[in-house]
Amino acid sequence: MTTLETLKDRYTEVRQRIADAARKFGRTPESVMLVAVTKTAEPDQIRELIKLGHADFGENRVQQLVQRAAIIDEWMARQRTMAGVQWQRGDTGDSLHGAAVKAGGGLPPVVRWHMIGHLQRNKARKAVELCRLIHSVDSLRLAEELQIIGLKREQPIEVLLQVNCSLESQKYGCAIAAAAHLAEQIDTMVHVQVRGLMTMAALGASPMETRKTFGRCRELFEEVRESGMAGTRFNILSMGMSGDYEAAIEEGANMVRVGTSLFGEAKPGMGDGAEDEDED
Repeated sequence: MTTLETLKDRYTEVRQRIADAARKFGRTPESVMLVAVTKTAEPDQIRELIKLGHADFGENRVQQLVQRAAIIDEWMARQRTMAGVQWQRGDTGDSLHGAAVKAGGGLPPVVRWHMIGHLQRNKARKAVELCRLIHSVDSLRLAEELQIIGLKREQPIEVLLQVNCSLESQKYGCAIAAAAHLAEQIDTMVHVQVRGLMTMAALGASPMETRKTFGRCRELFEEVRESGMAGTRFNILSMGMSGDYEAAIEEGANMVRVGTSLFGEAKPGMGDGAEDEDED
């Protein structure tokens, strides 16, 4: 964890490290989206990051997502009223992987929530109501539940396929060998769109093992993309957390999920519960 004192300093540092890692391999800083994971954040910290222009936030528990989204929605509504500006809720078109930070700071026109933790089918409807992207689809049963939910929506539900590229028996995610077939099955669903892949390195893995995990996922991502099964919208590779996001970017990630490097370690009692996952 960084020793920088203010959230603004930590945010600036993380964005600079993302930019440096991207440039090292001939990519632009804007090509990598930062999802700020709010698992350990206080509401004031989330609001501060929004004031700095940040738009994309991730949660790994539906219950906490509901609470955080309600607090931020109410606060954003007040800010808009005070500013006398009528902002559109949500975004249009294929803008999910566009620029996520408003130049010079200031409130972004929309806050986008990402569901990054293991998603139980009985909580899928609530997650879909609040999230722009579901990162953790790892089974056909969950995808079918989302398809049912999507029947009542005007827009398809956009998801990432979570793959267990670290080969840990206790880790969520579909098996590497099953991933392409699962992606093909989901691609036949009218109301669910596969936007890419997500994976995590093993906790405590060596740098070499971490790079192998990310490399496996990148190879699978390229295999699915080159098959053309999901079309041009298959363009998101979500890999990397606070301890390894630079390695993930070097292996091809264009979306990283960072929490503790921004907000600090979890306080006692935070993050408890069956829905917990390790994205931070």
